[in-house]
Amino acid sequence: MALILRSLVSEPLIRIMTKTREIKISQFLSFVLRHKPESIGLTLDKNGWASVAEILKNSKCRFSWEELKQVVENNNKKRFSFNDDLNLIKANQGHSVKVELEFKEIIPPDTLYHGTAKHFLKSIQEKGLLKGQRHHVHLSKDIQTASNVGKRHGQLVVLAINTKLMHQEGYQFYISENQIYLIEQVPANYLIVI
Repeated sequence: MALILRSLVSEPLIRIMTKTREIKISQFLSFVLRHKPESIGLTLDKNGWASVAEILKNSKCRFSWEELKQVVENNNKKRFSFNDDLNLIKANQGHSVKVELEFKEIIPPDTLYHGTAKHFLKSIQEKGLLKGQRHHVHLSKDIQTASNVGKRHGQLVVLAINTKLMHQEGYQFYISENQIYLIEQVPANYLIVI
């Protein structure tokens, strides 16, 4: 019995992360890597990369390297990326702080989608989709993804965007590492409520 206990104590404990903890860590990373790195004394380089060691050291919600790796790998929206050496991390898009993310310019699909809340619809129909405090307007390649984003903000409305016509008329589209389509703005005349 003593031998069994000794072997159990000497083996490292593997912590199973709950979904709630995973979400909490992801929200923390989004906050510091996209909006307020200074809140934990973090500095982003010009491309949005931050030191993994600094995040682990300064995090207010204390998590391990293994937990951080799990959050990055399991995030269904692929919000974060590590560099090849795994010593730097960045948010893939959605920044309100100034960074140069080096997005690839692309020819978009004929139609992309944007999910929003019904209470924003009147303003969108007047002004179009504006990036606000972010670097770009985010668009989805399918209605389901747009719906998942939009329903977080209230009663869901999904907009279809005539991206083929926009591209033909000179608008530039980009794609992030996690396959989010990005554009500076979408004027109202390219939008259709579906």
